[in-house]
Amino acid sequence: MIGIIDYNAGNITSVERALKNLNIDFLMSKNPQELENCDKLIFPGVGDASYAMQQLAKLGFDKFILSQVKKNIPLLGICLGSQIIFDFSEEGNTKCLGLIGGKINHLYSIDKSLESKGFKVPHMGWNNLEIKKECPILKDVPKNADFYFVHSYVICPDDSDVVSATADYGIKIPAVIQKDNIFACQFHPEKSGEPGLQILKNFCNL
Repeated sequence: MIGIIDYNAGNITSVERALKNLNIDFLMSKNPQELENCDKLIFPGVGDASYAMQQLAKLGFDKFILSQVKKNIPLLGICLGSQIIFDFSEEGNTKCLGLIGGKINHLYSIDKSLESKGFKVPHMGWNNLEIKKECPILKDVPKNADFYFVHSYVICPDDSDVVSATADYGIKIPAVIQKDNIFACQFHPEKSGEPGLQILKNFCNL
């Protein structure tokens, strides 16, 4: 059973719709105890990192996610969920979950010339991926497939080896992350048509 973590900061409806489209059974809950027996977890997210972390702590999902990952339960972070699995976000100077070493920085903090070059924030729209290394959730994803991005902040991992694919938006943006049983997509697979559904299917079939 796939568990969807509902912490008042997620793109829940679109993820729910995508899994229904794939005929995949899932359980969505605001209660960590109800998700304890799920064999995989999807961790969506949109909005502000500080608010998201407050909600995770309020509902008990911060400790729950850490404990389930330690039990080797596969976790898929989406958009904001792909960021707050790292140590720290520049957005609101927020301490995050610390599942993977690294920081989340604003696009313009990384390269101040991006604004003058016409790269607007948020980075919003369709981009293809440059696959850097094999990753189970990228299996059978077409080489030049486009995915839908909406974000202003960028994953800056301590170890570049966790980056499985990047997107180009004036800089190389880490777009797919894998470290052991932790997976993450900076884009929205649930809003990215058939290639995005393939990623969700791959994760659910791990």
